[in-house]
Amino acid sequence: MTDAEYLTEPGLAGLPGLAHGFFTRRGGVSEGPWAALNCSLSGQDDIEKVRENRRRAMAAFGLDRAALHGLKQVHGPEVAVVEQGWTEGQGPAADAMVTRRPGVALGIVTADCAPVLFAEPEAGVIGAAHAGWRGAVGGVLEATVAAMEALGAARHRIRAAIGPCIGQKSYEVGPDLREAVLAREAGDARFFVPGRREERWQFDLAGYCAARLAALGLAAASALQVDTLAEEARFFSHRRRTLAGGGPIGHQLSAIAVTG
Repeated sequence: MTDAEYLTEPGLAGLPGLAHGFFTRRGGVSEGPWAALNCSLSGQDDIEKVRENRRRAMAAFGLDRAALHGLKQVHGPEVAVVEQGWTEGQGPAADAMVTRRPGVALGIVTADCAPVLFAEPEAGVIGAAHAGWRGAVGGVLEATVAAMEALGAARHRIRAAIGPCIGQKSYEVGPDLREAVLAREAGDARFFVPGRREERWQFDLAGYCAARLAALGLAAASALQVDTLAEEARFFSHRRRTLAGGGPIGHQLSAIAVTG
């Protein structure tokens, strides 16, 4: 396969002048544990192969590789505003970004955490967020919407899509995560079901993110419901790597851009 494979969300796919994609690991040039469309600049993969993978991803949008902007993701609620942009690999420490500049692609890399893409087509404002459980609990999704509003977006016109992430059946968690979620809102116990072991639960990360988004009064918020751990041929997964004993790993890209 020479084309970068990606999934789209119907609510975003129908918006004019917008390109988005939740890329899989298929269609790249990386080898070994990074095979094939690894788009992370911070791993141990051959940097030139990563750049070719990122070029292929942007080609799917009709853009050059330089259009792609990424972050130093730190599992927090900080949001960066892309104005003049930055050179490859020099993004700020944050877990979300927003822009109203045409031709700029916002890219998030994940390997189990939830990538969330946002668009407000009338204002021409887009956003992208990396929502691991810490970031989601800490408010990264709400902060992204607020940053979009600061650029002129109207909340009731914002559409959001949650891409492939670890599924509830695959995501066994301990009491520390559960307690952190419930400390904010006791009613969020509904996103946990008993695990296979004592004092363990299965956490619905996508469902939790969707509920946080729904509470904001957006035009739409949906999740693809694709489990990254369960589909080894299509997705990288940190949890899968951990269960296998560790080692290097790649990351898939999710990106959005205003192209017209």
